[in-house]
This record gives sequence, C-alpha cells and structure tokens, in this order.
Amino acid sequence: MQGALDGIRIVDVSRVLAGPFCSMVLGDLGAEVIKVEHVHAGDETRSWGPPFINKESAYYLSANRNKQAMTLNLNTPEGKDIFLRLASTSDVVVENFKVGTLEKWGLAYPDLKRKNPQIILASITGFGQTGPYKDLPGYDYIIQAMSGLMSITGEKEGSPMKVGVAISDVLTGLYTCIGVLAALQHRTNTGEGQEIDISLFDCQVSALVNVASNYLTTGIVPTRLGNQHPNITPYQVFSAKDGDMVVAVGNNRQFHRFAIAIDKPELIDAEAFKTNELRVENRTRLVSVCGEQLLRKTKAEWKIRFDLAGVPNGPINSIAEMFADPQIQAREMVLKMNHPEIGEFQLTGSPLKLKQTPVSMSTIHQCMVSIQKYCLKI
Repeated sequence: MQGALDGIRIVDVSRVLAGPFCSMVLGDLGAEVIKVEHVHAGDETRSWGPPFINKESAYYLSANRNKQAMTLNLNTPEGKDIFLRLASTSDVVVENFKVGTLEKWGLAYPDLKRKNPQIILASITGFGQTGPYKDLPGYDYIIQAMSGLMSITGEKEGSPMKVGVAISDVLTGLYTCIGVLAALQHRTNTGEGQEIDISLFDCQVSALVNVASNYLTTGIVPTRLGNQHPNITPYQVFSAKDGDMVVAVGNNRQFHRFAIAIDKPELIDAEAFKTNELRVENRTRLVSVCGEQLLRKTKAEWKIRFDLAGVPNGPINSIAEMFADPQIQAREMVLKMNHPEIGEFQLTGSPLKLKQTPVSMSTIHQCMVSIQKYCLKI
C-alpha cells in the first residue's frame, strides 16, 4: 500500500534530533527522504554513545530510519551545485544551520526557488530567523531552561529539573512536520512553495499550554509542584504498600468514585472537597487523607479497584517494564528492523495508525553512498 506522502521527496540537511526526527516521521508516512550529511564526519550523533551496535550509535538509529544517506561538502562549488540540482527535483528541504549560513553559501530560499518555484524550505533554529537572539545557538537543554519549563519541573523545594528526554527537540520536530504538511497543502491549492521558520524556543513556549495560560490570566508566576497538577487534585503520585503509582482524578464524578474506592466515602460530602476548586484550595489536607489510605494496599490491589471504579490510574513503569507491557506489544510500538552492517535490531514504532495509508519502515542506510553515483539518478 502507498503511504500518505508517497511521491514527496524530502532533502534533510539537518542533524542531531529536531530536524532528523521531523524527516523520519515524514519518511514513515511514505515520503522519500534523502539525508545529506557532512562529508567528513556525517551527523554528529553517529558518534554519540555508548550504547553502540557494531559501532553504530543507538542515538543516531533512533531518528534516521526510512532515509537514504549521502555526503556533500556545501563549502565547495561542486557541492553547492549538486545540492541545487537535488533541490530542483525535491519538494521539501529541512535544515537547521545557524541563521545566515544558507545565504552565505548561496543556498537560501530565493536561490532554491529559482531552481524550483514550488520548493518548501523548513528552517529549524534555536530562536528563529528574527529577534535579538536569532544568532545564538539553541540546544534543547538551553531551551528547556529559558522557556520556563525547568522552573516548573521538579519537586517544590528541589532544584529545577530538565525533562528526561530532549523534549524541546522532539516537539520542534513535530511542529515542523505540521508546518511542512500545511505548506504542501497550500502548494496543492496555489502551486506556491514557501519558507517555514521554526524555532525551538517558540515551540517549547507554545507547549507550556495551560501553565502559560495560568500566568497570562492571573499574573501569578507558576512554581514547581513536583508530581502534582496545578489545576486539579488528587492528580499525582501516591505511595502504595509496595511502591508508587499515579492517580489522575479529573472531575467530580471521578472524585466520587475515587473516594468510594479508597474506602473514604465521607470525602464526597465534605464541604472542603465538594468542587475541584475547593479541593485545590485544600490540597494539603486532601492529599494527606488519601495518602494514608493508599499505603494500606499494594499497587496491584489498587489497580484492580481503580480500574473497576473507572478511576484513571497507572503504575510508574521503568523503560523495560513499559516495553514489556502487552498494550505496547499490541500496538506494535516495538519495531524490528534490518541494517546492512549490524543485522536485526529494535526501534520504537510509529504512533501514527492510518488505516488507508499505513506507515511503513525500511532499513537505515549506514553507508553514505557516492554523491556522483546518486546524482545520476536525479
């Protein structure tokens, strides 16, 4: 079956995570992706490790399936000419060079457009193509700090914490995908290509959603709440007899079920807990009562009770426990692939389940093919 983006060619001249993650998703959806890497070192994540699988970095493998790889020296006239020829037969270019780099090489959007009026150029930077920070380098860790994300992550009395994955990069990759798909639709309607200016800083600020809205509405600076929710309670980690679990009570109906499930039905009619607003105001008192109750049974016992009562809950899994979960297996979120050098290995599957145009996965090309040979096919 053809993929949803069958017939679309993406030139990915980005590296590390945000850009490669974007082009990988587009490749999963059926686009042809040509990854252009540095002529000497390739994508720097090829050397990020351990772990390695037969000298191939697990980090690199995580974001580069469904791609053909090639090397190119964009500092040379020959390399620039080949890149322009490649762009002239492509639909989208994804890049994450510093602002002004493409202009310096003579490969900016106007240059690409002269070769291909319908080309779409998606430029990913730390802070965007405009503004006082446009020339600064932007890394996920820096963006997590500057966006305020770290200020609201961690225990209330503890230090600010980054998220355990490069979430700003991942979100930017997904936002870039949305921009590319929108630009492709615009081109279908009008025949026009366009530039897409995506910044990690913008994307992470956008992803603060309700926390940002809370501040913009009240002027009150959000603080760290650990595993608690700023607008709902009880919605946090609780300790059971044998370990920790999460309970997420989102409305009055669920609170009534929760109170009965933990053998505290009197909480339902308690004046201090009748509405979510009151529960948030009296959070400390409510959490103390609930915490005492949950210590009386095991996680498995509470899981059964809460599931039967319709109370959202879940165990805090390790990564190993998560991948062993039968739901993950049923949803094909563990993918086995073959590599020309390392043989069979596993990757995370795609969450996109399209019925008519399902995603497909192909091997990762470790060896960067001869640029001259590849260009004969363009």
